[in-house]
Amino acid sequence: MTQFDTTVDNLAKYGPTFQAKVLACILSSQEFLQQSLDVLNPNFFESDAGKWIIDNTIDYYTSYKAIPTLEVFKVELEKEKDDVLKLAVKEQLRTAFQRKNDDDLKYVQDSFLDFAKNQALKSAIIKSVDLLQMGKYTDIKGLVDSALKAGQPKNIGHDWKADVQVRLAGQTRNTVPTGWDAIDTLIGGGLAAGELGVIAAPSGIGKSWALATIGAMAARMGKRVVYYTFELNEKYVGLRYDTIYTGIESTKIPDNPALVQNMVDSISGDIIIKYYPPKAVTIHTIRAHIDHLIANKLKPDIIIIDYADLMRASERSDSRHEELGTIYVEIRGMSGELGIPVWTASQTQRSSIQDEIIEADKIASSYEKIMNADLVISLSRKLEDKANNTGRAHIMKNRFGPDGITLPVYMNTSLGKIEIFDENSSKGMLLKKQMQAGESLLKKTLAKKFADLHSDILDE
Repeated sequence: MTQFDTTVDNLAKYGPTFQAKVLACILSSQEFLQQSLDVLNPNFFESDAGKWIIDNTIDYYTSYKAIPTLEVFKVELEKEKDDVLKLAVKEQLRTAFQRKNDDDLKYVQDSFLDFAKNQALKSAIIKSVDLLQMGKYTDIKGLVDSALKAGQPKNIGHDWKADVQVRLAGQTRNTVPTGWDAIDTLIGGGLAAGELGVIAAPSGIGKSWALATIGAMAARMGKRVVYYTFELNEKYVGLRYDTIYTGIESTKIPDNPALVQNMVDSISGDIIIKYYPPKAVTIHTIRAHIDHLIANKLKPDIIIIDYADLMRASERSDSRHEELGTIYVEIRGMSGELGIPVWTASQTQRSSIQDEIIEADKIASSYEKIMNADLVISLSRKLEDKANNTGRAHIMKNRFGPDGITLPVYMNTSLGKIEIFDENSSKGMLLKKQMQAGESLLKKTLAKKFADLHSDILDE
């Protein structure tokens, strides 16, 4: 094992709880372990158990570039002959893992790094005494420079050559599925941290219902959903979720309290709904609320903003066009900073209301909304679609796979049911036939009305 400086101070003045939290940080955050590796010394810890854990953690990370698991510690403990040490290590590990969700771990990390860097500088100064007597000033400078650089962040990004095994080891995106298999297949499983998805549609088509459906699917999978609404009040959005899960119209939900309560109890995830007045919200408003949730151990797994066009940019812009582009940049930036995927909606032009397929040129106000999103899905429903509960979902933009694909949709907003199918699936082909039949019936009806009107004019 590596030889460490035994003349350093230990963390005795910080107490055993602080030391347990330091271990929790090291064993739960690879980024923190990597940053502190060049100043980490087992002798900082008072107990032999703490020293043993750090010693083995450093050795394991040096060899495998990963934090040792409990299974690794178990195997290494079997090699130890000191039963007292074994028990102490097990107890120390248990205490450390109990602390890994404490609210003050960022403070603990910063305080520990300051302590460790000071110890590295102290060690460099002590070693410099002998070098000073020998006149080795270049060596002294090297020691002090190294000490001053110690404990700095080490994450330079993804090294394409060095990190090839990281890419090949498994999925590079930790996604939250939409629950629509046809969509998830096209986008690699769902949206991941730092990614922004947009549902685009004209007014009255069902953008909010689509966003709520995504949230409902996530909560059913055990995720925590935070839903921001700028038009509908919190209670009404909650009723929409009740409708999605039960299939009961919102107006009839109060008449079925037992059914609703049983349904709520069966959902493993959480849904938090927060209302803000339209045009009064900036990204700072949302970020402050999320920080409050995180402080209360309620960090979201997915954020839904209904919808971004009703927000304000954090800084004034010369035009609404420019401001909307800024809003989408800010939302996507927040998604990356927090490590949480975000869904929102956008309005399309009024002229798109009867378009069979809504393309990107029909996005209202600012094309920058498309440019800054990772995934954009347009929803289109003509008059006959509303009558037949059908529609089309068109993949306008997709950074994770093919785009330009149109999928058939079953959409019954009165029952909160939206399903998107592969066009070659049995249900997808059936929906396409329904849409064709509906369009044909509408044409016949309009033709008959026109003929009747024409006949009445001739009779006059």
